[in-house]
This record gives sequence, C-alpha cells and structure tokens, in this order.
Amino acid sequence: MKNNDYIILTDSTTDISQKIADEIDVRVWPMQFELDGLTYRNFPDEREMKSDEFYDIMRAGKMPKTSQINVSDFCEYFSEYLSKGQDILYLAFSSGLSGTYNNSLIAIEELKTQFPDRKIISVDTLAASMGEGLLVYFAAQHKKEGMGLEELAKWVEDNRLHLVHWFTVDDLHHLKRGGRVSAATALVGSALNIKPVLHVDDEGHLINVSKVRGRKASINAMVDRMVETYNNQYDTVMICQGGCRSDAEYLESEVKKRVKGVRKVIIGNIGPVIGAHAGPGVLALFFYGDKR
Repeated sequence: MKNNDYIILTDSTTDISQKIADEIDVRVWPMQFELDGLTYRNFPDEREMKSDEFYDIMRAGKMPKTSQINVSDFCEYFSEYLSKGQDILYLAFSSGLSGTYNNSLIAIEELKTQFPDRKIISVDTLAASMGEGLLVYFAAQHKKEGMGLEELAKWVEDNRLHLVHWFTVDDLHHLKRGGRVSAATALVGSALNIKPVLHVDDEGHLINVSKVRGRKASINAMVDRMVETYNNQYDTVMICQGGCRSDAEYLESEVKKRVKGVRKVIIGNIGPVIGAHAGPGVLALFFYGDKR
C-alpha cells in the first residue's frame, strides 16, 4: 500500500463547502437536524436546505433540533470505504460538544473483526464549525504532501489546540436555550444590546469570554483577540456566518487590515447543525494561533 493510500473523513459540523471538500479530497458525513417535524441532512452542498433559508425559518420563530451520528451510522459510513480496501482517518467534531467522537470509537471496535486488515483512526479535533474545518483543511494539505495515516493522526493531535475559535452571536436567547447563558443574562443583554465574545477552550467546550455593547464592537473584539495570538505558520484563515454575510465581509476586511501574514481568507456558511444552537447572526473567526 502506498504511504498515502487512505482517505480523510469528517462530518458536516466542519461547515466546509462541497467545493472545498472536493478541492482537498475529503469526504463529509451529512449530520441530521430536525425542523418543524421534518428531518433533514446537512450536506456540504446544502442540497436539502440552504443555510439562508434555515436562518429565515429560525427568525420566524421555529426551533430546530440536532442529533449526533450514532454507532450504526458510523459502521455503515466507514464500511463503504473499508470494503474498497481504503484505510480511514476520521476527524471528529469536538467531544466537548457532542458524543459523536465516542460513537466513532465504538463503531471502530465493532468493525475490527469484519475488516482485520484495514486501519481506522478517529481523532477528536476538540474543534467546531470551520475551526474543525480549518484543521481538516491543513491536514488534507499534509496528506497531499505525502504524510502517512499514523503520522497525520499524530499531527492533528499535536496541532489541534492551535486552532483558535472566536464567535459572536446577535441574539442571546439561542445561547440561553443551550444553557450557555442564563435567562436573566439573555433578557438584560438583549435589552442593552450586549453581545458576547465566545471561545472554544482546550477541552473543546464553548465558553463565554467577554461581553461588549454593539455588534461592530463584538466583531472588532474578535480581531483584537486574533492580533494577540495569530501564528502565520499557516496563513489561511476561515470566517463563518449565519445569515449575516455583510458582517463576515467587514470582519474579513478588518483581519486583512490589522493582522500581518494572512494570505488567504475563506468565508463560509455556518450550517444548520451548528447554527441551531447559535441562531441567526452567528459570526465566527478561525485561525492557527500560538495557543487557543
């Protein structure tokens, strides 16, 4: 077997587009979400529901639900590639936010007897949205350079805590639903136009770091944080938005203006699986930094 005769698999919480997935030769599992009694899959090409439509429905008051990938789904997902003689590196959504990673480990144990000659490694990215997506993006570049399966899995483990996440949201009530802020904080914050600046920590949990007044101030605060820790060893940056494209473009302009060494900025959509918990107006910035 060639050194790089394996495939990188991930899930749609990466929020990478089909175009990027094709470009870097990564397969993306479409996770499910439920809206108004119907179940949809979050494909990277948005074939079952466009992200803008999803956020319009949320603005109208509908509340979606999400679910993790279960063990039987993983067995089916992995078997498709194992049966073709391919080994697998699976890069999973943060275990601090979902049970998906643990389910992948159970599935791998079940598949070992069926495919004794194949290798499957699952790595907890401790990342979410395009933070996970950016880690997958860099990993795929190293695979193209010839890095083998075990070597790349170790690279991901060694580098995952350099993937820095900064988020802000437009409406605190969606974070209240998920238990991220209290009902009182959501009520007072909304009345005073308070916007949180959120972060994914070293355990892969979403935490509230600070609060500022006003949307533009919250966006500028994310760039302030980036200036403090950005490392241009990897000079591609990702920005993700949920129904607020103009804010994402403003964020892009501030990054290019204020952060030295950024070569490429990719703007994408925050899909329904992540967006269900953050709501319309969620905006996020992801980059490789000295630390999270």
